[in-house]
Amino acid sequence: MEHLLWLIPACPLAGFLILTLTGKSMPPAWVAIIGAGMVSLSAIFTIIIGIDFLTFPPASGHHSQTLWTWMEVADFHPKITLYLDALSLVFIFVITFIGALIHLYSVAFMAFDKDYSRFFACMNLFVFSMLLLVLADNLLLLYLGWEGVGLCSYLLIGFWYEHSENGYAARKAFIITRIGDTAMAIGIFVIFYQFGTLLIPDILAKAPSLWHPGASMATITALLLLAGGLGKSAQLPFQTWLPDAMAGPSPVSALIHAATMVTAGVYLIARMHVIFELSPTVQLIVAGIGAATLFIAGFSALTQYDLKRVLAYSTISQIGYMFLALGLGAWTAAIFHFMIHAFFKALLFLAAGAVIDALNHEHNMSKMGGLKNKLPVVFWTFVIGSASLIALPLISSGFYSKDQILWFAWASKNGNPLLWLIAFLGAFITALYTTRMVILTFWGATKTEVQRLPGKLITIPLIILAFFTICAGFIELPHNFGSLTLFSDFLHQVLPETVLKSTANGEFSFQLLAALATFGGIYTAYILWHKQPERIEKLKRNEAVLLLYSFWHAGWGFDQLYKTVIVRPVVFLANINKNDVVDKIYQGITLVSIGLYRCLSFTQSGSLRWYIMGLVVGAIIILGIQIIL
Repeated sequence: MEHLLWLIPACPLAGFLILTLTGKSMPPAWVAIIGAGMVSLSAIFTIIIGIDFLTFPPASGHHSQTLWTWMEVADFHPKITLYLDALSLVFIFVITFIGALIHLYSVAFMAFDKDYSRFFACMNLFVFSMLLLVLADNLLLLYLGWEGVGLCSYLLIGFWYEHSENGYAARKAFIITRIGDTAMAIGIFVIFYQFGTLLIPDILAKAPSLWHPGASMATITALLLLAGGLGKSAQLPFQTWLPDAMAGPSPVSALIHAATMVTAGVYLIARMHVIFELSPTVQLIVAGIGAATLFIAGFSALTQYDLKRVLAYSTISQIGYMFLALGLGAWTAAIFHFMIHAFFKALLFLAAGAVIDALNHEHNMSKMGGLKNKLPVVFWTFVIGSASLIALPLISSGFYSKDQILWFAWASKNGNPLLWLIAFLGAFITALYTTRMVILTFWGATKTEVQRLPGKLITIPLIILAFFTICAGFIELPHNFGSLTLFSDFLHQVLPETVLKSTANGEFSFQLLAALATFGGIYTAYILWHKQPERIEKLKRNEAVLLLYSFWHAGWGFDQLYKTVIVRPVVFLANINKNDVVDKIYQGITLVSIGLYRCLSFTQSGSLRWYIMGLVVGAIIILGIQIIL
């Protein structure tokens, strides 16, 4: 089946090309068939190849397919080679399967948009770029996909470019992620200089013999790769672009948060785990950044009233949990949470989009309420997604994935009480803001009437995602729940086993504490926003609380800090420099060219006699010059 591997990225690429070249002249029905159909075909091929991979595991642990040689420069001849192993199989399944459901949902959600074909063309390119990223066998091809998802995020965040704030959000995402991408590009140069190759398997095999643990070059390389991952995955200090990225349509938000873009950093660190293991310092930095990000983003989510911005900060926080796990060396726990998060976050964004569409594009939760009986399918699927987000014990898949990370924060070789405490508090905050979101959106009095009910193309993807949100977590049970560890056993072909401390015990006690955090957050939110909402109003009248609330609402002041320290000085210098001496030279050349053009334009009189006379005079002058010479 490995000879069919190329079809997985080829289908969405073909969809992009067809829609780009002929989409405007197509009927909307054909645009929908090609846009959603090509990604669905990719998902079908992924399932077929995945079943074959699981049924008949390759002796080498991977399949590879070389399509052609990209370029040949001296000894450098990178190839377009697709590489499928356990790690990339998990990612392509999430990308194509969830991507197909999002495209199906988009058929109805975007039906009345004037740029229907452009939307699906960009979405298909987005899926193709992410598939290329995770299937690449070398860092150059991976970087091509990496930049592709950056381009697509720019195109789709600013999809409704008629509004200036959408264009600003797209530019902000593009520029901030470019900072990390530049560092990553430098890291790739360093790797090539050190190893003489960009083939990922060769790099991972050679690294332990070339660098000893703690080597300075290993640390520098890991830091450069980490910067790229932080930018794409919206982690500190690059997290400010993601909340503004909600300017795009809701299906775009679902695709960015669940199946593409922000998960790229998680994949990069997991794929290059050998380099990170050779630098314990950088691993500690990864864990620290993840812990700080999940904590900061959780408090910001607690103060938002835009439904999609709450979910955006939630994504930043949940990716923080994944980075925490990566930094702890809990590689399979990070990827397991990535997969589970993809299901419930896609579900939450698509359900939120259905709510917003039903309320005629109302985003403000304070203007919602009373929707649980009016939108029952949306309500129940949203509740299922929310239960998984808050890791409701035993019955939600989020419990099984997040519980692993909390346990490893304490019991793994790199874990410590501080990291566990931050993750534990993050779990409480997650339950608090998620329950608040559900209460404000679906309970209470109706503040905005439902304008339209979602159709089947909206509700069917929600139901499918809700099913996987409930069931997916049971393929990997906690250590003390039994021996069902299908996911980690599968990934251990590629990723190493997490090392636990010899004194680690009492996992059940920590699960009880995590459950208390979850139920404590639910109960607190129920009291504050449903039972006794006057308490919140009373708290807001306190000047200190109001100041803290505003600080969290503004994303802890990072945007203001960057505007003050970076944006305004750069704009100020650019304004000073816009009329410099060098510009005068080019302006002078332009003025001379315009003057000569205007002189010549006088000869274009339209009179045939003048043209003939000009030819005669020119001929006489040329002959005279030749006679003289």
